Order: sequence, then structure tokens, then C-alpha cells
Amino acid sequence: MIEFRLLGPVEVWSGGRRVDAGQPRQRAVLAALLADAGRPVPVGTLIERVWGQEPPRAVRPSLQAHITRIRQMLGPAGTLSFTAGSYLLDVDPLQVDLHRFRHLVATGAPEPLRQAIGLWQGEPLADVGGAWAERVRPAWRREHLAASVTWGRAALAADPADVVAVLGDLAREHPLNEALAAVVIEALASSGQPAEALSYYDVVRRHLLDELGADPSAELQEIYQSILRGAAPAAPAPDAPAPPAAGPAQLPADVSGFAGRDDQLDLLDSLLLAGSPVIAVSGVAGVGKTTLVVHWAHRVVDRFPDGQLYVNLRGFDPSGRPMDPADAVRGFLDALGVPAGRLPASLDAQAGLYRSLLSGKRILVVLDNARDAEQVRPLLPATAGAQVVVTSRNQLTGLVATLGAHPVTLEVLSRQEARDLLSRRLGTARTRREPHAVNSIIASCASLPIALAITAARARQNSFPLTALADELAETDDRLDALDTGDPAVHVRAVFSWSYAALSAEAQRLFRLLSLHPGPDMATAAAAALAGHRPARARRLLGELTHASLLVEHSPGRYSWHDLLRVYAADLTGVHDSDVERDAATSRLADHYASTAHAADRMLYPSRDPIEVPLPATGSGPDGFTDHRQALAWFAAERPALLAVARQAAAAGRDARAWQLAWALDTYLFRGGHRYDRLEAWTNALAAAERLGEEPLATAHRSLSRANIILDRPDVARAHLGHALELSVGTGNLSGQAFVHNTLAVMSGNESRNAEALEHANRALTLYEEAGNLRGQAVALSSMAWHSTLLGEHHHAIEFGQRSLAVNQRVGDRRGQADVWDTIGHAHHHLGRYDEARDCYRRGVDLVRDIGDRVAEAQILVHLGDTHEAAGNPASARGEWTDALRIFVDLDHTDARGVRAKLDALPGFDHEIRSTH
Repeated sequence: MIEFRLLGPVEVWSGGRRVDAGQPRQRAVLAALLADAGRPVPVGTLIERVWGQEPPRAVRPSLQAHITRIRQMLGPAGTLSFTAGSYLLDVDPLQVDLHRFRHLVATGAPEPLRQAIGLWQGEPLADVGGAWAERVRPAWRREHLAASVTWGRAALAADPADVVAVLGDLAREHPLNEALAAVVIEALASSGQPAEALSYYDVVRRHLLDELGADPSAELQEIYQSILRGAAPAAPAPDAPAPPAAGPAQLPADVSGFAGRDDQLDLLDSLLLAGSPVIAVSGVAGVGKTTLVVHWAHRVVDRFPDGQLYVNLRGFDPSGRPMDPADAVRGFLDALGVPAGRLPASLDAQAGLYRSLLSGKRILVVLDNARDAEQVRPLLPATAGAQVVVTSRNQLTGLVATLGAHPVTLEVLSRQEARDLLSRRLGTARTRREPHAVNSIIASCASLPIALAITAARARQNSFPLTALADELAETDDRLDALDTGDPAVHVRAVFSWSYAALSAEAQRLFRLLSLHPGPDMATAAAAALAGHRPARARRLLGELTHASLLVEHSPGRYSWHDLLRVYAADLTGVHDSDVERDAATSRLADHYASTAHAADRMLYPSRDPIEVPLPATGSGPDGFTDHRQALAWFAAERPALLAVARQAAAAGRDARAWQLAWALDTYLFRGGHRYDRLEAWTNALAAAERLGEEPLATAHRSLSRANIILDRPDVARAHLGHALELSVGTGNLSGQAFVHNTLAVMSGNESRNAEALEHANRALTLYEEAGNLRGQAVALSSMAWHSTLLGEHHHAIEFGQRSLAVNQRVGDRRGQADVWDTIGHAHHHLGRYDEARDCYRRGVDLVRDIGDRVAEAQILVHLGDTHEAAGNPASARGEWTDALRIFVDLDHTDARGVRAKLDALPGFDHEIRSTH
């Protein structure tokens, strides 16, 4: 078996013996081919890699001579072919040490990592000169260092001496690599060489100071201090497996049968190696921007060990509503493991947390289908390790001009690339038999990848000659006139039309009705509701559409499609489906979403007073949820569609559904920090509620009051409360009147009018008791307890708090219990009962930790620290405040400043927490 080596001098080995790889220039040609073993390398790229940007005039004959000698050297062990302007060295990539190294590293297991490190023989491409080799060497070295650190950490517990033997010299060659230094210093200490560990730490410290003017990282300093204390640094348990990679992996699936775009792939590779932090890929609709970027991202995924983030920004969605950057940031924070309850309130704060989480990470961020630079800017990381790729139909000159983004313009496929695409998808034998038909198909598709892909899907389903398909396309005179985008795809409608014609009648109807779904993608249940089918039947029809490449199942049970196909389907439903049929479909969709959202809300907030939401007319029940995590995941996936359907329902006069959707969304939007979405949902519902009657209208006003309080609009909130109170009095709704008084208590408390707040809370309690509303009584008693202690009436506060606790426990509201324990703790503190206060605060912390409410956790920890300080225990106060500060900093919460001031005031405190990441 023949082996190729690039991780050192360029060498060829066969049967354990080194084979003469020729003169330096020939080895350079071989290396340039092996870097892309198994993939075609365009002639221009090959020449640039070997001879640079200004090759000699006779470069092609020289290249051909080297290619001939390489073929002779390979013999039967490998094929070096030329086609479509590219050379392809057809060998197994695992025969090349570079690709075998990456394959072993990708496993993440200690033994393969050890083997990967052993493949390095010094400086990669050691005997190859030129700009290309100079560009790739640093990138390959970074991969080597990252793999070495990963292996070293995994091997520390098992054999620290081996870690020192393998990585010691490498660490001395790279004294500024603190991660590598940390591993070696830990290994020295753990293998009984603490003096050597301290000495090497001092070497690293001096290098950092002399060359970077910086101190060692916090991790290194902590290791250093632990060695000074005589404690070996903590290492994983010997039997513990290496921790799995926790980074997000959001890339869509790679496209099978990808062809062409070699120059663009090489350009993206070179930009990555050159360290271009932002790449902006632009081109007309359907030209394959997303396909190219996703395919390239899968090729280089191993370069980003900390993960990949992806979002479709829907910049040119037919609905005219691109994704809000705030939604994209929240999606990324969710992928990075930030619970919804920990999200900061403002977009700026969320973007700051997002950038903080990416700091120092090697991560790929794909921002697909962007509208403009303004939509993109909040999503750009502020770290050199991140690579951002943006796709858009627009040029995004703002990113190029202000951020130095590198533009990449994508044109339609060349004729040869189009042939390659059809050959990959239909088979070379079939396309070679009918070259004229292939040329005709390419012309009819205007070389647009989306049209070619759909054509290939249709051809795969039929065995008749390609000539018949070509004739059918050529004879179709329809045009996709609804689009005014300047696309070259004048015959795209023809491609769509005969793919559509090949569907069953049921699949055709579903395809048309799917255009009525307003979200960026849809689940099987939503599609079933549109068509009035059971999910099993809808799933079969969705499979037929997916098989025809008219839909993409981008994740299990969720489907999306290209904007051009959505527009085409909308045109069809306008022609083939009556107004009555379309209205019935959107009505069924609203029924589905209202009933399912109600079921999800019941899972999130079981103690909330329910409303009645009739089941869909089809008789099928809502999606089932087994726990709150499933309900949260469903809301997160469906939120854009839910809001859009609510808008549709209000505009179409489906008043009950508009109101029910606002009600069912309220808990999720409130807890998730979607303040403006919450305001929009209830604003839409208000008009509907005016036609539904007094009680729905009162609920809408009450909800709008709370939405406006959170947005710091007290005057607007009071106006809504006035309407709500008037309506509740008119209908005799005691709980509704109590809600108004309790909300007025909140507003009075926000303005430090605690006596007035207590009066409102007391009035709310009386009304809730008359109504027999236990949950409301618990809330009112909690409010009375809090405002009593703020007024200095601490004994009354404890009494009200204990009564609220009893009712909260009865109705099962743990968040309410935590609030009350915090209030009772506050009262005990101010009575000088510090032990009782600490006990109350700890009970509150346990409850909020259990439900994942980190803001409440930090707030109660601050109060606990206050009690420790008052009790004369500043060390304990420091511990609680430090934990609280870490949470507030992590959430970018404004309360961090006050906690930091408390810590700064402590004697001897000089450590500032900046970030937990």
C-alpha cells in the first residue's frame, strides 16, 4: 500500500520503503494535489499553489511534465486524471497523513488522538516553498497544537509522564500557547516533578510578559498556586472517558451529488487560511449560495472544534418579514446552552452575552439569506477565532466597507459544471448517451442549480429518455413572472411545472396549500392541518414532495423549501383553489396552533387558570407533551409561525382564535423575554376581543397592562388597567378586579409608594377570597408581605408570607414559594434574626435553582450575602455576592454593578469578575 506524507518533508512510501518523489517542483505539485486528495483541483489553482500569482509563460508544459512523472511514480497505486479543467488524484484520503490525522482527531478518543500526534514529522511541507505553503503551514500547525492539547488533557490522569515526554518539546517550541503550557505544567506536577513545573511556569510567564506584555491566564495562575500549596492539580478520574464536545452543530445536511464550484471552494479555503473573519457570498435567487456554503462548511468542519452555528435569516421571505436579529441571537444563545430564563432583556445585552460566549472559541457562524448589513451586524462575534460566512441576494457592501468582509459573488453554473451536476445525480452513463438532451435541459434551466436539481429529481423517477424531458421543458412557455428579481431563470416555472405535474393529485393539493403557511418552516402536524389530513397521511405526501426535491426535510419532521418554490405554490393555489378552500385551510391551521399552544402552555404553567379551546374540527387532538422541555422546544420552533397565524386570524376576523393564540403564547413569551412579541400578540388580540365580548376584552386589557409595565410604559399600562377594571366591574368578575388591584400594587411599588401598594394588594386579597381564587390569594398575600416589610412592618410581613406559603404549596407554585421565602428572609433580617433569615433565603435559592430561574437565584443570593455581612461574617458575604455577581455578569444584568460595589467595599477585596466564560 502506498502512503503519502505532508506533515514533514513531502514523501512517498510503498511497502515500508521510501519512493523517490522527484525534484522539489515535482514534490510541490504532488503536495498541491494531495492536499485535496480525492477531489478535483482546477489547473489554475494548481499553478497558483506551485508557482504563485505570477507563473512563467511556459508553466503549463512544465506542469504537464511533472504530472506525467507523478503518474509514472504512482503506477497502479493511484489514478491521476484530467477532466473539466481539473486534475484529480484519485487515492483514498486516508493514505495521506494530513487527512488521516484529521480523521483520527475527529474521533475525539485518546488513543486515536495519540496516533494522530505521532503522524507529525516536524515542519509540514518542510521542503516546499512558495506563498501557498506559507499560508497553509500555520493553519496545519494550529490543528496539531489543538489536537495535542486535547490528547494531553485526556491522558493526564492515566500517564502524566507520557504527556511530558510527548508534549514537553512541543510546549517549549510554543511558549505562548497557554493551553499547551497548562497541560505540561499539570503533567509535570502530577508526575512528581513540582520544581520543574514551577520552573516551566516561570519560563512561560516571562515569555508572555516580554512578547505580549500580559500575565498568564487565570487557569495557569490557578495551577501555579495549587502547586505552591503542595496540591497536585485536579485531573479527570482514570476511568473517566474524555468529555464529549459540547459545541453546537447546527449545519444543515450536506447536499448529495454536489458538483462544480471548484474555484469558489478554493477561494473559500484560501480566505479561511488567510484569516478573513467575515466572508460575504452573494448571488441571485436559486444560484446555490446556501448549497455552496453548507457543502464547504462540512468540508472544513474539523477546523472548528468548538462548533458550528447556522441560521436562516429569511431576508427575502415572501411574507416580507425577515427574521429579527434579536430572534437569531436568542436562537444562538439557546444552541450555546443558555436557558430562556437566563436571557438578558435587551438585544444589546443578549448580543453581548453571545459575543462573550464565543470569546476565544474556534467556531463557524453561517448567517444564511441575509437581507442587509444591518440584519447581520448584531450577529457578528468579536473574537478572532470565529469564522463568519454570510449569504445574501444583495452585495452587502456595508459589511465590506466597514468591517472588511471579503465579497464572493456567485454566478450561474458554467455549462461544464451543469453537466457535472446532472451526471452526479443521474449517472454518467445516462447523460453520455444523450448529450444533446443534456445541453437542452441545461439551456432550459438557465444553468440555475435549483432548476437543475429539480429536473434531476424528476428524471430519476422515470426511465424514459432524457430527450423526452428536454422536449417537454422546451415546449413549456410559462415563466415565473411573479418574481421581479432580475434572475436569469426565465424558464424556472417550466421546471417547476412539470415536476409539479408528476405528483399525485393529493400531493399537488398539499404543495399548493403549504404556501398558506406563514412560518419559515413547518412540522408534519401543521401540514396535516392545512390539508385536513391525519398526520400519517400528511407524512406520506410530504415524503412524495421531498422525493421530488420540492421540499427539504431539514430536521426530522420539519420541512422547508426555497423561496422560488413558495412563490410558485402560492401562484398555483390562487389559480386552482377557491377562496373558500384557502380560507378553510388557514382556519384549520389556526385551529391546530391554538389547541396545541394551549396544551403546551398547560405544561409550562399548570396552575394558571385555564381557558376553553375547542379541539380542531377535523377531530384530531393537539400535539402531546410529556414534560415542560418538550413544550418549550415546540414553542421555540413554532414561535414565528404562531405570531404570524395570530396576525392572520385577527386580519381574517377569526377573533376567537386570535385571542386564544395570544393567551396561549403569553407564558412562553413572558418567560422567554420576548417582550415586543408579547405586546404585538395582545395588540392584535385586542381588536378581536372587542368583538368577542366584555370578558375577553378585559383579559386583553389586563395582559396589555403587564406587557407595557415590562416595557416601562406606566401611563399606557394604567390606561389599560382602567379599561380592564371598568369591564370587570360591569361583568361582576371579582378575580379580574383583583388582578387590576394587584397590578396597581406592582406599579405603586415600582414608584416606592409602598403604603399605596399595600392597600391595592389588600383589596386584591379581599376580592380573590370572595371569588374563591386560591392562586390569586397566594399572589396577593405575597405582595402584602413584601410591601409590609418595605414599610418596616416585619412581623406582619412574616404573617402574610406564611399564609402565602401555605396557599402556594397547596396550588403547587414553586416560583411563588421562592418569592415568599425571600420576603420572609428580608423581614427576619431586619428584625436581627440572622439565622432565620439565612434559612429562608437558602430555601428560596433551592427552589429557584430547581426550576432554573437564575435571575431570582442571584437576587436571593445578594440578600443572603447582606445577612451574612450584617451578622459580622464578611467572608461568607463575599462568597454569596461573588456567586450572585457571576450570574449577573453571565446574564449581562444591570444588577451586576450594585453587587460589584458591595464587593469592592469589603476590606481586602481586589478581584473583579469580568466574565464566567
